[in-house]
Amino acid sequence: MTDAAVPPRDRLHRQPGDGWVDCRCGRRHWGLFGAAGLLLVRRGADGRPTHVVLQHRATWSDQGGTWALPGGAIAPGESAVAGALREAHEEAGIDPSTVAVRGEHVLAHPDWSYTTVLADEAGHVVPAVTDAESTAVEWVPVDQVTARPLLTAFADAWPELRARIGG
Repeated sequence: MTDAAVPPRDRLHRQPGDGWVDCRCGRRHWGLFGAAGLLLVRRGADGRPTHVVLQHRATWSDQGGTWALPGGAIAPGESAVAGALREAHEEAGIDPSTVAVRGEHVLAHPDWSYTTVLADEAGHVVPAVTDAESTAVEWVPVDQVTARPLLTAFADAWPELRARIGG
């Protein structure tokens, strides 16, 4: 099989935790050991959130064409925070040294979980597309997040996440 014939996901940096979980909730979820994403927040001089980093998901991915957090499957033995920081670096070029982790929000399913790692920009961050999983990665004004077509689970979680970051 030539490289051009290999689906884009199969050309990516594969992790031991990559794979689908058939959950008793009736859905399939990505990440054999769960998944995590980074909600990176830029704050104004008054401490209020002004922007968050969002990833425009490649059309070939699950719910492709939607916007969500950079993130993905957690590797065996990897913490959710480490997984989210690794994925944000791989997918959006975010240097973990420019991130100040503030907390976690866990969405627990019967057989799987997704952890949103809440963090503030601690150094200058210029997010960029750094792999095939994204078509764009941008700082999005907090008040404009819901104007974009969002990944379903992220859209559902956004009101609570916004409250948690102080929006």
